Amino acid sequence: MKTLADHLAQYAAYHRDRRNIASHFIGIPLIVYAVAALLSRPGLELAGLWLSPASAVALAAGLFYLRLDRLFGLVMALLLVLALWGGALLARQPTAVWLGVAVGTFVVGWVIQFVGHYYEGRKPAFVDDVTGLVVGPLFVVAELAFALGLRDDLARTVAGRAGPTR
Repeated sequence: MKTLADHLAQYAAYHRDRRNIASHFIGIPLIVYAVAALLSRPGLELAGLWLSPASAVALAAGLFYLRLDRLFGLVMALLLVLALWGGALLARQPTAVWLGVAVGTFVVGWVIQFVGHYYEGRKPAFVDDVTGLVVGPLFVVAELAFALGLRDDLARTVAGRAGPTR
């Protein structure tokens, strides 16, 4: 099984242009929220929790992140809970509002991603490896941590394997 450094370095290899990386800080959260909202129907409330297909996907993703790294996994789990909460709120709206906002957010998120990849001059990572879809949100969190001077050892490993940013 791949390590955290393996996943991040493989994903980072498709993301060396700073404009592309910056676009991911906007596009990926929009996409994660939209997917959480779209998968929040059908759902049911049980003991104060909204259970839906989004819950199952978030649980699987959260376990994946925790397996890779405990601290990043906890941060990702918290972010997934926030996305689920927001998605559940939107899913309880009338169908036209739910679909309009969720699909619109999804499309805008992907447009931002593709603009970033235009600057990069490379296709998105998930085209070659579908796990890029789950690694993308983790990449954003890792890049934020690296920018804050956290996990320098991991940052050096990822940059060493993926190459310098430009």
